[in-house]
Amino acid sequence: MSGRRRRGTLFPASGTVPFDEGKEAGRAMASTANGRPSSAPVYIEEPAISKWLFGSSTAGWIWLVARLWLGWEWLQAGWSKLFGGNITWKFWSWGDPAYSLTGDGNIGWIRSGTVVGEGGKQQTLQVGDAVAGFAKGALASGTKGDHPDIAYAWYVNWLEWLRDTGHTYFGPLVAIGEVVIGIALILGLFTGIMAFLGAVLNFSFVFAGSAGVNPAMILVSGLLILAWRNAGWYGLDRFVLPKLGTPWHRGEVFGPSPGSGTRVPT
Repeated sequence: MSGRRRRGTLFPASGTVPFDEGKEAGRAMASTANGRPSSAPVYIEEPAISKWLFGSSTAGWIWLVARLWLGWEWLQAGWSKLFGGNITWKFWSWGDPAYSLTGDGNIGWIRSGTVVGEGGKQQTLQVGDAVAGFAKGALASGTKGDHPDIAYAWYVNWLEWLRDTGHTYFGPLVAIGEVVIGIALILGLFTGIMAFLGAVLNFSFVFAGSAGVNPAMILVSGLLILAWRNAGWYGLDRFVLPKLGTPWHRGEVFGPSPGSGTRVPT
């Protein structure tokens, strides 16, 4: 059947079926245009606003704002863990000692050293001890009472492993990962993947009973994952994705997919 597709129409592989309410809708989902049962998939037309928001380059500026905010949050979170100092968007303050690359903020994450602990006492931390401290604190406060903050037994087991063994690996991994996620989101590189990895980190804090800004970051990450095709339009994805392609569509670097030509949709 040719012609323009109308809204509210179901499109099975073999024809067009009007979408009616009630029982007729159920029949349409399992029938072809001539009324005979069919096992062919039925495709429901995407709403125009969804198509524009998650697939149009003109909506890219919306995701640019979301990317910059989320990326900056991750960059701030990981900067001190990786470099030791602090970071600020106020570039005129970059020369201040508080915003230098040197500092003790990365002790217990990627390097060992001595810091001033509670009560002014000197405390020696090894690589990853900051992660072990987080897991220990979450277990101490989140497993009490009839309605504990940590609601899943498997996550309690995970935190115990993290406290006892895994912290030596996850200390550097978290520090480096947060910075990489932040920079990649700001540059618009592999936006959907980076938003997903960031959401995994956010959920790890939420499952441990820590809320803060994590729910907002999860929400924005979810929207960026849905908008992976155009979220990086004003960024590097605009040029990288057509070159590399996707697992289901070969990019220009690897040659065109069989029978699909050379154009790679992003």
